[in-house]
Amino acid sequence: MCGIVGYTGRDQAVGYLIEGLRTLEYRGYDSAGVEVVGADRALHGVKCAGRVSALAERCETANLVGTAGIAHTRWATHGAPTDRNSHPHRDCSGRIAIVHNGIIENFRELRGYLRKNGHELASETDSEVVAHLIEEAWAGPARGDLVAAVRNAVRRLEGSWALAVVCADAPDQIVCARNGSPLVVASTPDGAYAASDVTPLASVTSHVIQLENGQVARLEASGRVSVFDEDGSAVEHPTTLDIDWDASAATLGGHPDFMAKEIAEQPEAIERLLAGRLGERGIHLDELSMTSEDLASIDLVYLIACGTSYHVSLIARTLIQTWAKVPVICDYASEFNYEQDVIVTPNTLCVIITQSGETADTLTAARRMKGMGCKVFAITNVLGSTASRESDGTLYVQAGPEVCVASTKAYTAQMVASALLALRLAQARGEMGGAEVERHYNELLALPDLIREVIARGWQDKQAAAVFRRARSALFLGRGVNSTTAYEGALKLKEISYLHAEAYPAGEMKHGPIALLEPGFPVVAIVPEDRVHDKTVSNIQEVIARGAVCVAVATDGDEAVASLVEHVLWIPPMTDELLVPIVAVVHLQMLARYVARARGCDVDKPRNLAKSVTVE
Repeated sequence: MCGIVGYTGRDQAVGYLIEGLRTLEYRGYDSAGVEVVGADRALHGVKCAGRVSALAERCETANLVGTAGIAHTRWATHGAPTDRNSHPHRDCSGRIAIVHNGIIENFRELRGYLRKNGHELASETDSEVVAHLIEEAWAGPARGDLVAAVRNAVRRLEGSWALAVVCADAPDQIVCARNGSPLVVASTPDGAYAASDVTPLASVTSHVIQLENGQVARLEASGRVSVFDEDGSAVEHPTTLDIDWDASAATLGGHPDFMAKEIAEQPEAIERLLAGRLGERGIHLDELSMTSEDLASIDLVYLIACGTSYHVSLIARTLIQTWAKVPVICDYASEFNYEQDVIVTPNTLCVIITQSGETADTLTAARRMKGMGCKVFAITNVLGSTASRESDGTLYVQAGPEVCVASTKAYTAQMVASALLALRLAQARGEMGGAEVERHYNELLALPDLIREVIARGWQDKQAAAVFRRARSALFLGRGVNSTTAYEGALKLKEISYLHAEAYPAGEMKHGPIALLEPGFPVVAIVPEDRVHDKTVSNIQEVIARGAVCVAVATDGDEAVASLVEHVLWIPPMTDELLVPIVAVVHLQMLARYVARARGCDVDKPRNLAKSVTVE
């Protein structure tokens, strides 16, 4: 969840470290800190609760002169978000400092051991123990070798970690270690770099090294990077990755916020994903690494995900079961990992859906399924992520960097990717002929222009947002596949406006949620022209009869709906109702954004959330 950045080289470190933290702030923004090794061979640091901007202000008046340093932006797990609990953490001597992403599961035991041996711990965090363990190893068996000291310390840890370490007595080095939490490093003529993901590195290099579990890396001011395995042996050919996007892709580019930018980028993302996917033999999905015969034999699909990606799995379930006629089980990764009786056949396919490719719960579930003999396929956005490296095949959704914590373009792109998977399965199983596959593919190709039409109607969402400005709660309703659209709309509203919202299949409203309704209560109904349209209209009438204010997402020209509700968010007509969620949800993304802005909320960095959930 937290963000780590490090640099050692010929330039002053603090400027790059602060900018690196800014690009990683979506990983957590409860507190931030920076530590540099000064020319006086001492550590100099600043850290504080709050966002990176607060840290940057403090750094302006601090004497942070040095060409090697580490920095951290925190999503709090152990210990409140205070100055004292901010990273970096130092050892007792003040000569060693560390930053950490992950959870040290045996930290209580280690804190007890360290206190018994005379160490004074200054924070409530699990992370601080690492600095003191390195201190002991540095003075003892490591004999002044920082790599050996870090290796010695991590052998005593249980849990997950990405670590970057500096030592005043090794002023031109940074040592990094990884287990479970992501970490990349890079060698350049100007020095060596480390970061939690590639985003801070895109401005300085297009080529990075991905540390694997158990590996330790030494970064030197010359730019040299050396990687070692768990036994301390040099890794001759570490895993590398080429960054395939320009650093400017992670800038605002004239938009008022990243959420607005990423909503606007959805058509282009879908176009990239779909390009060249249909050939003479049907849908190309070579990323599956499975033959048509293998696909035809699949008799059960597991879809495992968390959060917004879980909503993608619900859409994917409908598409796969409808088109490919394969039964599908959807499960929250966080729940799946503790289920005792998991049904697996010899021909079960597990599909994990994760924007970052680093979601800890989802990765744990994937490893469990692989251990049970399942093929695991990943739908993800991040090239070279852990999900992609550990899966049997990966479909990259090609949405580009998504900086806003609340996912928009990755969500719609993941739904389109799921549709491609469903078509490929249907084709392999003989449930669809070539002409039908082509028809569905052409309907997918029409989606970008339909979304552009919806985005151009954003003024409708701005007007409707007034309904929610002073509300305390809201209800989202939809039927069939658009019950999932309701779930995602409610989640977006909760995430960025802090307004409580519930979502229900519209027919279930009478079985409890209707008790919430009172005059002025806001209700959002997704009611496109589909086979359940009239039933949903009846539910809208039940809402209005109780004085609630209804906002509807409806198909152009639907006067039956327009005559009933306060606001209509219009979508263009669509021939395939199963694809409506990909278009309709864009209105709900924009609505949530306008509500959040009206309530004075930061749409890009909602409180208590982080983009990549790397802890269980």
